[in-house]
Amino acid sequence: MPQFDIAIRSLLFCPAHREMLVAKVHLRGADAIILDLEDAVPAAEKAVALARLQDSIEQSAQSGASIWIRINGSGCDDDLDAAVVERVAGLVVPKVESAAELQALDIKLEKLEQLRGLPVGGTAIIAQIETLAAFGVVDAIASATDRLVAIALGTEDFSNSADMAPTPETLYWPSQQIVFAARRAGVAPLGFPASIADYTDIEVFHRAVTRARDMGFRAAMCIHPTQVAILNAEFSPSSEAINEARDLIAAFEAAQATGIGAIKHQGRMVDAPVAEAARRLLRNTSG
Repeated sequence: MPQFDIAIRSLLFCPAHREMLVAKVHLRGADAIILDLEDAVPAAEKAVALARLQDSIEQSAQSGASIWIRINGSGCDDDLDAAVVERVAGLVVPKVESAAELQALDIKLEKLEQLRGLPVGGTAIIAQIETLAAFGVVDAIASATDRLVAIALGTEDFSNSADMAPTPETLYWPSQQIVFAARRAGVAPLGFPASIADYTDIEVFHRAVTRARDMGFRAAMCIHPTQVAILNAEFSPSSEAINEARDLIAAFEAAQATGIGAIKHQGRMVDAPVAEAARRLLRNTSG
């Protein structure tokens, strides 16, 4: 059963038909690269993107980044045929509407893996929740298959579905629900409460990512190289935070050994839930 790599903080989209962008995407510092066969590729260019996909995968993987392919929905067999190959960690599936959709995809992936001698069950899935209908059954989607490792709110399409503006204020609540659903299912939540399309205002983006970290997100997708460094920084605990967590745990465990259940540490009350939060920070540290 695949797991979402906790070392991944940034997932950078790259249009699979744009040769110049593909040639440089491995230099952008992203932990994961998503070669996009969906929204970023005009209909007239999709055949070109598919024909070049294997070369694009090889080029993108030069930095050691995790390689993902966003397909044109779970029923697009041409995309699956091109994308289920070695060096591809998994598929990003847009506009998922139901658990049954992912379960049907699971069967298709298993057949392709068997046919190609790939580890059965090894092709992971990230599901994008992009409509109100999908949002209403997000728990079922998040638990649909063992291949599913993460869910993400598609902020633009979701906002269109809800007939609302994609602002940090309107997207806060649905984004938080994505975190809760992911935690209930034991998968990773990806995202931030803001429009993914608004990449020119770096300050707004930075604030949204900081807020996302506080909400429980540990990684997010992005569409522009300038966003990568912010994601990598904000989703990485500082060395100071790591050292503080280690000191707190050591002090708490020493107190527990003497029968004390709560202590004062550096001006804070520390009991079992606070110590567990420190342990969680260390577990989420990739370094």
